[in-house]
Amino acid sequence: MEENKNIFDQVQKKTNVKQEDLFKLANSVNTSDLQNEDNVRQLIHQVAQVANVPVSKEKEDELVKAITGNNVPMDFSSLAKMFKQDKDK
Repeated sequence: MEENKNIFDQVQKKTNVKQEDLFKLANSVNTSDLQNEDNVRQLIHQVAQVANVPVSKEKEDELVKAITGNNVPMDFSSLAKMFKQDKDK
């Protein structure tokens, strides 16, 4: 259990996202139909709000298309690159 606490502490230090917010997001992902565009857009807005990161309309559309099309990379490195591309613009 202590190891999990350390992981969450590290995530919070790097992202300023609280552990309880991560659990809320995880729960909403588990209960959302990720084939439904409205659900996916709502989830993107939640993540952006919790992370305090703006998401452009273009990036939102790109994410929606990738998620609803089951074309989302499963490794963190590729996901980070997707988000970084928008930040660099």
